[in-house]
Amino acid sequence: MVTAAHPLSATSVPRPAQVRHLGPNWYASVMGTAILGSAGAALPAHSQALRDVFAGAWALSLVMLVVLLTARALHWTRHTDQARAHLLDPAMAPFYGCLSMALLAVGGSALTAGQPLIGTGTAVALDAVLFTTGTAIGLAAAVAVPYLMAVRHRVDPTQATPVWLLPLVAPMVSAALGPLLVPHLPPGQPRETLLLACLAMFGLSLLATLLMLPLVFARLIGSSPLPLALTPTLFLVLGPLGQSTTAVSKIADLAPGVVPAPYDRGLDVFAVLYGVPVMGFALLWLALATAHVVRARRQGMGFAMTWWAFTFPVGTCVTGAMALARHTGLEAYDGLAVGLYAVLAAAWLAAATGTVRGLLSGELLAGPRPALVALPARTVRTRSGAAR
Repeated sequence: MVTAAHPLSATSVPRPAQVRHLGPNWYASVMGTAILGSAGAALPAHSQALRDVFAGAWALSLVMLVVLLTARALHWTRHTDQARAHLLDPAMAPFYGCLSMALLAVGGSALTAGQPLIGTGTAVALDAVLFTTGTAIGLAAAVAVPYLMAVRHRVDPTQATPVWLLPLVAPMVSAALGPLLVPHLPPGQPRETLLLACLAMFGLSLLATLLMLPLVFARLIGSSPLPLALTPTLFLVLGPLGQSTTAVSKIADLAPGVVPAPYDRGLDVFAVLYGVPVMGFALLWLALATAHVVRARRQGMGFAMTWWAFTFPVGTCVTGAMALARHTGLEAYDGLAVGLYAVLAAAWLAAATGTVRGLLSGELLAGPRPALVALPARTVRTRSGAAR
């Protein structure tokens, strides 16, 4: 007979008074909410009501960021042992890239969706702070997390998951959002320096992703499907694809008058030659990831914080499609962006609903459930005195 030492039902999980088990993966909710606003603002012409909705999404992401930064600061000061355990956990450490991307996403969205609410000057100042901080953290994570994986985590390549991409994608987010600040810098060296720095971060992140992605694909094909709770993380692969397409397009948009000729025109050509095939591969991966999620759902996959992987990566594909629409003039990319945004909105609603329910029940912030303990079978004596 197998009996749980301390049975815990979903409704009996206590509400924790502390933030001991609040991990860096929670920043994914900030990323997903921020891009709901910025990706919406990038869509073709829309009404004032929709612009207000997009601005509201940005404002919500800003509030979420402040709350999470405060909670994570308490986590590090009051539960230092758990915080260090997260950093040394190969399953949790890559999520430190989400801190960088959350800062960058909220800052970038301030200049797009949030600008009507707070004004241009405030938006630029806020984005400058968040972009600088987020970029520094992202570059540090892109070095520190792979280093820890090599010397402390000692991970097995057969255990590769798309989560490993997170610290490597953070510089790509900087590359995509940095150009928004270029027009607000003094002409000349400052503008060119930032724009070429964004191009360098594009290359840094792209090459690192190309090294890591084959491990993920090999795991899917040569080993076994991901565990049910991790299946949504397959959508994370869309992040570097959509974000890199967005990055090269925005860099090309700002290149004239900032980068000397003929490199400015070359960047415009590169944006199309790179973006079109990469967006094609993103659609292929979207179909593959969706098929895996449908299979996992049929096998009983329930809600987990990994559902936020459905949001930000899809949002980057929205901005990537809109960038290609600008550079090619094809209405098909406008239609693709609108369709992908509908997927993003539905995914955000599902992830947000599950998160709110989990917070209200206390389950999401509760510690790991006690493991099942095998107890010896009770001895029963028959009338003859024999034990069975």
